[in-house]
Amino acid sequence: MTEEIAFTWPHKRPYKNVLQFKITLLDTNPQVWRRIQVPEYYTFYDLHVAIQDAMNWLDYHLHAFEIRIGRQMHQAVRIECPFAVDEIEEENPLFSTEVPLSDFLKKPEDRALYIYDFGDGWEHDVVCEGALAKKPGNKYPLCLGGEMAGPPEDCGGIPGYYNCIKAVKTRDNSEDLLTWLGRWKPDRFDPARVKFWSPRKRLQKAFED
Repeated sequence: MTEEIAFTWPHKRPYKNVLQFKITLLDTNPQVWRRIQVPEYYTFYDLHVAIQDAMNWLDYHLHAFEIRIGRQMHQAVRIECPFAVDEIEEENPLFSTEVPLSDFLKKPEDRALYIYDFGDGWEHDVVCEGALAKKPGNKYPLCLGGEMAGPPEDCGGIPGYYNCIKAVKTRDNSEDLLTWLGRWKPDRFDPARVKFWSPRKRLQKAFED
């Protein structure tokens, strides 16, 4: 597939409710997790941006969502990153900019697998915890809680993540890993410090880059 898709640019809409999600990075112990609330009109691309921000990642890589249909994971809807258009062979793929969350994730226990960086292979369990009325004075998206810092970008997946933790705990800089990590600390996370990008600005920046 070589043609480009026509993006639906993210834009703000009036809303009365927010959707609450718990996002857990799989294969981590202690678990790396976040609880966030996003406007009910959000698309899967908008949610992707919110997860990136909550994990303190930089959106350098492709992403996808998979939603299981029935009980078998091989029967799943896959929602692709719009920038993956040249790598997709299936006909009529779904793209995250085009699919509202409400098509698949709106009730408690609705869930999806969120995959980021197909090289490092970060996989997240995304569970909808339901819809709530938005609160006056709150700015959404909103991070309510979480634990552990997100793994450093491009650290080599789960094995690389644990190598980073070991280096920090043992203060081993024999491979200049501590120099590369800078001030990153594996157990340092403060939901109040999460800053959310505008999905529209994020998509615009992706085109500029």
